[in-house]
Amino acid sequence: MSDIIRLLPDNVANQIAAGEVIQRPASAVKELLENAIDAKATQIKLILKDAGRTLVQVVDNGIGMSPTDARLAFERHATSKIRVADDLSALQTKGFRGEALASIAAIAQVEMSTCQEGEEIGTAITIEGNKITDQYPTVTQKGTSIAMKNLFFNVPARRNFLKSDNVELRHILDEFHRVVLAHPDIQFSLIHNGVEQFNLPPTSLKKRIVQIFGNRLNEQLVPVEEKTEVVNIHGFISRNSFKRNKSLQFFMVNHRFVKNRYLHHAVLSAFEGLLREGEQPEYFLYLEIDPKHIDINIHPTKTEIKFDNDQTIYALLRSAIKHSLGQFHVLPTIDFSLDESQEVPYSYKDKEAQTPTYQVDRNFNPFKMDNPSTLGGTFSSHRNTPSPQWESLYAGIPSRVNDPFEKEQVVPTLIEHPTEVKVQTLLYFQKKYIITYLKDKVLFIHVSRAHQRILYERFHKSITQGVSVSQSLLFPLEFEFSPTEIISLQGLIPSLNRAGFLLEIQRNKICFTGLPPMVKESQVEDILHQLLEKEMEDIPQDELSQKEALVKNLSKSLAVKAGQTLSAEEQEQLVYDLFSCKDSLISPFGKKIYTELSSNELESRLQ
Repeated sequence: MSDIIRLLPDNVANQIAAGEVIQRPASAVKELLENAIDAKATQIKLILKDAGRTLVQVVDNGIGMSPTDARLAFERHATSKIRVADDLSALQTKGFRGEALASIAAIAQVEMSTCQEGEEIGTAITIEGNKITDQYPTVTQKGTSIAMKNLFFNVPARRNFLKSDNVELRHILDEFHRVVLAHPDIQFSLIHNGVEQFNLPPTSLKKRIVQIFGNRLNEQLVPVEEKTEVVNIHGFISRNSFKRNKSLQFFMVNHRFVKNRYLHHAVLSAFEGLLREGEQPEYFLYLEIDPKHIDINIHPTKTEIKFDNDQTIYALLRSAIKHSLGQFHVLPTIDFSLDESQEVPYSYKDKEAQTPTYQVDRNFNPFKMDNPSTLGGTFSSHRNTPSPQWESLYAGIPSRVNDPFEKEQVVPTLIEHPTEVKVQTLLYFQKKYIITYLKDKVLFIHVSRAHQRILYERFHKSITQGVSVSQSLLFPLEFEFSPTEIISLQGLIPSLNRAGFLLEIQRNKICFTGLPPMVKESQVEDILHQLLEKEMEDIPQDELSQKEALVKNLSKSLAVKAGQTLSAEEQEQLVYDLFSCKDSLISPFGKKIYTELSSNELESRLQ
């Protein structure tokens, strides 16, 4: 029998490695930025086109490479980070596997130019599909520029797995945030489609956080500081900006972003009693520990990490956060303020108690009916006062009773029979349910879910059919957001316009000039924040599904909440609108809107 095991060609092996390292443009951005940091760069520029599909370019002012190093850098397992196996236990650099550039060159067209300090001539190299097509000397500035063009050009099937530009850009921004937060002493800039999105000069950690995520965090950040022999902890936690997602949760271990559920649980346990169900704290925590006590060589993306003494680090992290929460009074407080209306004035201090006086009408007879006005005898002074005659009220007004030519005027009214009392058929139970009846059944309607269904069908009709109604605002509404939030909202603008929201983006501000009639001005900001809290990666690529997600979010944001008071007219209108919907039984989120109880079931329960 012949041999069946053979060595894989280099191009095939590199494509297999690329499947582990480069899943999307964000993966290449991460690797290129980390290489620039390892090259001791102080200025790093990231240039993107079409969310990285067409171009991902990183320009730095690092130490550069020689002509031999430039060619060797694209070989597999070629690295300057380690020499022997013992170097893994004292690793201080970002990369060490030596597969990033080789993987990028295997599935993209790469152009690189580099020059070392003190050299007048640098080196330029061009690679397509892991094959070096050209290498020549060139004049360039100190540092390295790597441009990755046409990602997956030789693997077209991989391009089908990429999401929309907004989703891919969101992933790139996530990786960009992780790198720039880990190194606030380095200048970063990001340019997308010729527009500069970020320009971050070297600054402190707190200012770097505010630069990226907006001024709203400036007053919410609480410092955390703890130095021990095992680990040094510093960073910030949010005072009260608790969200439903995990978008603002960062762990940095030795200036490297990591994901660790064990450490996250330590943070949650420190916030015990401050979080409601479903909420997540926001934190930016940095841990400095001896590299020999950690292992980062457990995942290709190098975001997983293991500690040899994780229980000690858990206790120290939890204790440091609790200390900061108590030090800065981020705890439930007791309100000692008193109602002034219930306080005794200080002038009463020297006053003596007095016996109250009272008067009795001795002529009062409850059984005397000849004069009904005597009821309430304490007002006896008014009994003998003659009441004015009612005829005097009409003195000087000509009478038309006997005028034969006077026609009776009929005044139209909304109620034809004023004496008829309207029967109340609705019961608002616990400000959460409406109880009514239909034929021989009693209905128990969940108010919030019913309103969600009504709003869902209205917004769905507006967005899908383009039949929207908008009410112009006398004074435009302006809201300031961070560049990241602006980028996230740009993809939702067309759908919001079709829903009746008239808005435009002005640099870091969103200006509203019109709103749907059902939306109040006070609700707009909450709606925007709830839309931003929605993870962009959860929105599918196709436009129809994206509209569906937006409509659901709008209906949930604007629906009546439990505990909100509704008038009788509003209750009746809600019931009428509910049963006018196409699907009145199930809410947009798949929950039952109402349940019914028939007369037979009621009688069986009462037996």
